[in-house]
Amino acid sequence: MSSLPVKPCLHHSVSEWCSHNHQLSATAQHQRHVSNVIRQEGRSLLNETNCKTTWDESDISRRLGDRVWDVARWKDVLESCARKVDVEMEALTLSKERTEQALAATAVPLEVSAECLTLREGRRGYELVNDPVDEQLRREVELIERAQLVLQRHVDKAFEQLCVLQEARHRLTADLQNKMEALDIDMSCLSLTIKSPLISLKSNPTRIPSGSSTPQEWVQFSQYNVACAQEAMQVSQQTRADVSLIRPQLRSELENQHRATEFAIRKRNHHEEQAQHELEWQKKKTEDEMAEMESDICGLDADLQAKTASLKLAHTRLETRTTRPGVDLCRDEVQYGLIAEVQQLEATMKALEQKLSEEQNSLQKMKLHHSRMLLDLSRKREALSLEQRSMNTRDRLASAPVTDRTPVLLVPLANSSGRSNLRLLAQ
Repeated sequence: MSSLPVKPCLHHSVSEWCSHNHQLSATAQHQRHVSNVIRQEGRSLLNETNCKTTWDESDISRRLGDRVWDVARWKDVLESCARKVDVEMEALTLSKERTEQALAATAVPLEVSAECLTLREGRRGYELVNDPVDEQLRREVELIERAQLVLQRHVDKAFEQLCVLQEARHRLTADLQNKMEALDIDMSCLSLTIKSPLISLKSNPTRIPSGSSTPQEWVQFSQYNVACAQEAMQVSQQTRADVSLIRPQLRSELENQHRATEFAIRKRNHHEEQAQHELEWQKKKTEDEMAEMESDICGLDADLQAKTASLKLAHTRLETRTTRPGVDLCRDEVQYGLIAEVQQLEATMKALEQKLSEEQNSLQKMKLHHSRMLLDLSRKREALSLEQRSMNTRDRLASAPVTDRTPVLLVPLANSSGRSNLRLLAQ
């Protein structure tokens, strides 16, 4: 029997073959085990990541919802505060307008008081006195000027506070606008899903934007704006309270001083009329006395002329009897009687001349005093006329009382939100 050819390669034994088969089976089992473990881990990881992703999306949605609620809450707070600021600005503007009306209403009383003082400076002579009317008028002028300073100070303060409120309103409006934009963005983000067509991969989305703030800074910023607005409103309310108290107080003081001045003018006018009537009565009596005195002077002068004739007669008789001749030139009773008559006539004429001189001096003094009374009466009438003009001038105050309802010129003031219904007084 011939032998078969043998392939020239390595031949293994049956044991090696069995061992190899066993090794292949074991390796396959191991690989399948490893694969199974990997598959289980993959499935577990898939489930875990799916759950994690779903949870993260849900958590982010919750956080976005909470953030939207926070932003909406602060938006409501800012809107409420802005409305309060608007109300306070309108109230302060109205208070400022009324204060400016009260300030404008003091112009006429001041002008009238100054005019009255100027009119009364036109008095002359002894009529130019520092009487209670001058004192009350000067006190009235000082009171009006002080009231004007106080009211102007409150107007300036109200204007400055309006500017502060306007700035606070601007900050609230800017913050509110940012909140509204942020709310729109967060609500848009909250509405996105994995099926939204607008989602896409972005370049470096995890970067921190420049200028970003922390939650604490975000809250503190809005709290600061609200606190500033509330503080400005408190100051504005206090300003309105102060001016609402000072206006009636000043008006009451001005009215009281007005009544005191009116009383002083009426009283002075009454005294002027009394003095004028008294002086007119004295003038009339003096004129009557002057007329009687002139009549008496004429009588005395006539009597003196008559006594002169009698003295001439006595002198002539005495001188004629000196021509008697001889013993007939006798100092008889006739001689003594003529001498006594001459002496009596000379004494009488001297007394008459003295009395005539006294009456003429008295008449001259009365005439001089009469002219003085006429001048003083003229000045009294002029002063009384000035007093009447002062009273007529002050009648203007009755037609222009201090009031909070006098219309004034207004100019529009727009706030930071675009509202233009607020108004400020024209300066």
